[in-house]
Amino acid sequence: MAVLPFRLRLRTAAISGLSPSTSVVCPSRQHRDGGSFSCRAAAAAGGPIIVSGDPPTFVSAPGRRIVAVGDLHGDLHQTRAALVMAGVLSAESDCHVWTGGQTVLVQVGDILDRGEDEIAILSLLSSLNVQAKSQGGAVFQVNGNHETMNVEGDFRYVDPGSFDECIRFLEYLEEFDGEWDDAFLNWVNVSQRWKEEYRVSPNGDWLPLNFVKKNKGFAARASLFKQGGPLACELARHPVVLNVNDWMFCHGGLLPHHVEYGIERINKEVSNWMQCSNEDSDDTNLPFMATRGYDSVVWTRLYSQDSVERTRRSWDLSSIIAEQTLKSVGAKGMVVGHTPQTRGVNCKCDGKVWCIDVGMSYGVLHSRPEVLEIVNDRPRVLKGQRDSYDEMEVLDYL
Repeated sequence: MAVLPFRLRLRTAAISGLSPSTSVVCPSRQHRDGGSFSCRAAAAAGGPIIVSGDPPTFVSAPGRRIVAVGDLHGDLHQTRAALVMAGVLSAESDCHVWTGGQTVLVQVGDILDRGEDEIAILSLLSSLNVQAKSQGGAVFQVNGNHETMNVEGDFRYVDPGSFDECIRFLEYLEEFDGEWDDAFLNWVNVSQRWKEEYRVSPNGDWLPLNFVKKNKGFAARASLFKQGGPLACELARHPVVLNVNDWMFCHGGLLPHHVEYGIERINKEVSNWMQCSNEDSDDTNLPFMATRGYDSVVWTRLYSQDSVERTRRSWDLSSIIAEQTLKSVGAKGMVVGHTPQTRGVNCKCDGKVWCIDVGMSYGVLHSRPEVLEIVNDRPRVLKGQRDSYDEMEVLDYL
């Protein structure tokens, strides 16, 4: 097993009560990521799932059903509801069992911020991935702008409850004697019990003058998400652009200059940046192409803006750009999140781009979950009844 560059003894011992000699051990990528995986059931679906790239960039999953889920923003309850509706998670609230068989699940980023169960959601998805692989399925995550912001140390949108989760998670790590893999995968199973035991009034311990609590929470989060920190290294396992069966998945959108720069190169640069703990290294420079600017992979809203906010010329141009981008990578379609869709999951750019962020988190619009299902290259929206939200509510969020 590989030891993370980050060790809890550096700055977190004082926060969590860990002994100075304690270190967090993270499993090798082969243990949970792997290059290919299969089981007997995979033969019925057309063969094993083959993953290329580190982090994963190209995925061949013959005959698989694909389910895509949008922004989750720390809301475990809504995350569970979306996954149950998609048929990949057991409905029982006290267990987290993969029920998707050979399904491939893709989450398109922004798990972090605005909600209080971020680490629990990361843990849940990783646990489901382990289970899915044993059945010929898989779970993939794509990093969004809120993931890169937290690795940068930008905590402006962190829910007070998430600072509490970071403090408790560091304390909990001590119970596993530094074994990161077991601790991380099991966190979703204990986090809710911990919340019930320590439940206080909303923001009760986060009053403006409670400097001790605020500083402790900030320090805990910084130690987990800083470059080379354990959760930054978890995020580094995941790409910012993913190709599954010639469908492109990314948070904001893929543009022609991203393709020209190189998708694998973008993924590798962001992963290296997240893992780097050496402040003197060039890898500490944030990869601009993927994470900076209005036209970067995680920030662009070229495809996801609502039509009422744009001119006809702008609308036509985005469709042309989408067509050029997809043609350059030989893809059939693109799936993005990032911008809440007031009318639910929908397709834009003459059917080339699917926008699947419905603002389901209580920290955004608290809308009813919706997911996108792709079977035999035919997309359809899975949803229940949902509330409607006007454009001003979305603009307030943005």
